[in-house]
Amino acid sequence: MNLILDKKSAKQNRERKVLLGLVETFIQTGKAVGSNTLKEAGFEDLSSATIRNYYAHLEEEGYLIQQHTSGGRIPTDKAFRLYAQDCIENLKVEFKKDPFDEIRQTETKEIASFLHHAAEALSQKTDCAVFLSTPRFDQDFITTLRLVPIDAQRTLAVIVTDFGMVQTEVLNIDKKINSFTAKRIESYFHWRLTGNDEPENLTEEEKQLALRFYNEIMVRYLVNYSNFTEDEIYRTGFSKILHYPEFHHPQVLAGSLALFENAACMRLLLRECTKLKSIKFWIGEDLSKYTTQNNPQACAVLCTPYAIGQLNVGAIGIMGSKRMPYKQYLELLTAFADSISVALTRNLFKYKISFRQPQTREPYLQSDPKLLLEDNRRGSYDQ
Repeated sequence: MNLILDKKSAKQNRERKVLLGLVETFIQTGKAVGSNTLKEAGFEDLSSATIRNYYAHLEEEGYLIQQHTSGGRIPTDKAFRLYAQDCIENLKVEFKKDPFDEIRQTETKEIASFLHHAAEALSQKTDCAVFLSTPRFDQDFITTLRLVPIDAQRTLAVIVTDFGMVQTEVLNIDKKINSFTAKRIESYFHWRLTGNDEPENLTEEEKQLALRFYNEIMVRYLVNYSNFTEDEIYRTGFSKILHYPEFHHPQVLAGSLALFENAACMRLLLRECTKLKSIKFWIGEDLSKYTTQNNPQACAVLCTPYAIGQLNVGAIGIMGSKRMPYKQYLELLTAFADSISVALTRNLFKYKISFRQPQTREPYLQSDPKLLLEDNRRGSYDQ
C-alpha cells in the first residue's frame, strides 16, 4: 500500500514540476508551450509522450487550456496562482547589491516626496504600475500657496506642505483674474504664511479677494487634515504596463485602467494585505470583485505590507501582466518594503514626526493650533 502511495506522490510531484515549468516558459515567451518546447526547457528526462499525458491531466484539472488542436498549452489563472504561491513559499531575497540602498539611506522630512520618489523607483525596476497606502503624517504645515487662473468662474489653488504634499482646490470667482493679479494675491499668501514682506500695493478689491481665497483654502486644508478616514494612496507608472503586448488591446487596457484609477479599489487591496501582514496576490478573475468596470483579466497584482517600527502601517502593490516574472518581482517588492520601512522609521524618529491611522472618531487637531483665519467682515487684511 505504501509503495502505491509513494508512486502516486512521485507522479504528482513530477506533474507539478511540469506545470511550474510550463508557466515559467510561458512567462518568458508569451506563447503556447508544446511538449517538445518544454522538454528542451529542462525536462530532457521526460519523453514528449509523457509530457503530453501530464498536459492532458492538468487540462482536466483546470490548470491548462489548449487553444488549437495539436497546439501547445497555456496556463489558466489557476496555474498562475499555483506558480505565484510556489514562488512565495520558496522566496529568498538575495541581492549582491541592495537595489534600493539609496531609498534605505535617504534622510529627509519631506515624507510625501520621499514616498513618491520611492514608488517611482520601484516602478522603474519592475516595469509595473505601483500603488501604496500610507498613514497620515503629522507636524506638517503649508509652505507655499499658488494660484493658477482657469476661466471666468474658477481659479486653481495649489497647496504645498513642508513634507512635500501637494493638494489642489478649485475656487469659485466672480470674474476671471489674470496672471499679474494672481501673483499679487500670492504675495499676500506669502505674508500670511511667513509674517514677512507685507504687501503694500494691493488694491482694496485685491485685498478682499486675497483674504477670501486665503480663508477658503485654509478651511479646506484644515478639514482635510483633521478628518482622516481613508488611507492616503500614491500611484505611479501605469504606462509601464504597455511594455506587455496584451495591454495593447484597447479593451484590455481600459479594464486595467479602470482598476488602477479607482482609489477605493486600491484601498481594498492594500488594506487586505496590511491586515494579513504578509504577501498577497490577485490574478485575473481574482480582481473582478474589486471593480465594477471591465474585468481586468489580463492583470495580476502583488502586494506586501511595510512597517514603521514594529507596526504595519500600509502596503505596497505592483500591477502588471499575469505573466510577470513573479519570482524576480516578489524579491524586489520584499526588498523595497524593507527599505522604506527602515527609512521611514529612522526619519520619523529623527524629525520627531508622528503618524496616525484612518479613524472615524472626532476630528484631529494638534494642541495649541495657530490662528490661521481672519474675519472677512473686517474689510481689511491687517492682523
